[in-house]
Amino acid sequence: MPVSRTTARRRLTAVAALPLLAVALTSCGYGSEADKSDTASPAAEGKALSADTVKIGYFPNLTHATALVGIQEGLFQKELGGTKVAPSTFNAGPSEIEALNAGSIDIGFIGPSPAINGYTQTGGKSLRIIGGSASGGVKLVVDPAKIKTLDDVKGKKIATPQLGNTQDVAFLNWISEKGWKVDAQSGKGDVSVVRTDNKITPDAYKSGSIDGAWVPEPTASKLVADGAKVLLDESDLWPDKKFVITNIIVSQKFLGEHPDVVEAVLRGSVKTNEWINANEDKAKASANEALKTLSGKALPPEVLDPAWQSIQITNDPLAATLQAEADHAVKAGLLKKPDLNGIYDLGPLNKVLKAAGQPEVADAGLGAK
Repeated sequence: MPVSRTTARRRLTAVAALPLLAVALTSCGYGSEADKSDTASPAAEGKALSADTVKIGYFPNLTHATALVGIQEGLFQKELGGTKVAPSTFNAGPSEIEALNAGSIDIGFIGPSPAINGYTQTGGKSLRIIGGSASGGVKLVVDPAKIKTLDDVKGKKIATPQLGNTQDVAFLNWISEKGWKVDAQSGKGDVSVVRTDNKITPDAYKSGSIDGAWVPEPTASKLVADGAKVLLDESDLWPDKKFVITNIIVSQKFLGEHPDVVEAVLRGSVKTNEWINANEDKAKASANEALKTLSGKALPPEVLDPAWQSIQITNDPLAATLQAEADHAVKAGLLKKPDLNGIYDLGPLNKVLKAAGQPEVADAGLGAK
């Protein structure tokens, strides 16, 4: 059945959170692939659950605010009692998936693309998505002296974090929807797509070697602080302005052996999200303090404030957007059709939400049987 231009654009844009399977698994769009050292957590008190320790992985990024704040404030540890939280941070999705598969972590906060790849490349045996964490936080920012309208992007040099990563595919498909042509591999065409690590994108912008970037937070706000202008917020391309950027995943083995621990972590996540949404300034300061501890440098207010505003903290994994991402990546010929049946197990989360008097969330028909 024919679809409207708006619907078509949304469908094409839906591929934004899925990288090319032909490309090596990529990061969520932040930093290098080197793991960070573990960070300290509050002491465990009380009786342990079925596991003495739960190893939780996450990224030192604002889109992982649930993990940053929940660990910083001891909210996960409070729910786990005598079961100790052992946190590890990663700068790339592939390394976190590898750690999950190796048993080095049990539960992880991660972007949709690595979750999909981790699930499909093991035939659906490695992980389950058990909850949501964040939506949004991706923008097209440009040099206002060179680009004043969306049409002005044609002929310009625009950075994305990496070939085939979440934002790269989003930008390529936005270009296609505009009717422009770009070779996906080389990045050459009506727009020059320049793959640039987010760590050096601000310097590339200041030097004039790029005219803008389609990037996640806080890189987008760093560029704005350097004089760039937000030309497009990717959230505006999605129904209800929501699309998944961070999920919670768990090793299927750990879920089967320690369901009580998984449920406790989810209680901690739900309570952390509730606290974040009710205490914006305190939560923002807590996340920034955690970033300072992990990276040695806090974000300045001119970067932190707008970046924080563009991210929505949510328990909902927004499963329908994950399905849309996969469907339209296949339609675009970017990857083979993945079988996502069983990727979600939202039973433990919905149990927690129901007990907290909050609405349950849906798995878009992709739940484990």
